Amino acid sequence: MRIQVRRTGGFAGIERFAEIETSAHPDTGGWRELAERALSESRGEPSRGVPDGFSYEITIDDTTVHAAEPRLTEAQRELVSRVLREGA
Repeated sequence: MRIQVRRTGGFAGIERFAEIETSAHPDTGGWRELAERALSESRGEPSRGVPDGFSYEITIDDTTVHAAEPRLTEAQRELVSRVLREGA
């Protein structure tokens, strides 16, 4: 499973991108469960953010969802944090 996160916005407007291929990761099952929860909790349309807040594009294999602070679900927040921290 390939997970990609693109973060835009914020006070400085700096874009950040990271991706991770979970098949090579020791916790493949945990990544899959977290990704499935993040997708299932997404809303049909992009949520509106707040001024100077971050917006996220989360792509898991061929499915893309959009989210914005402060309206990320717990699963989305955890997934975004892990990918940006551990991904390349």
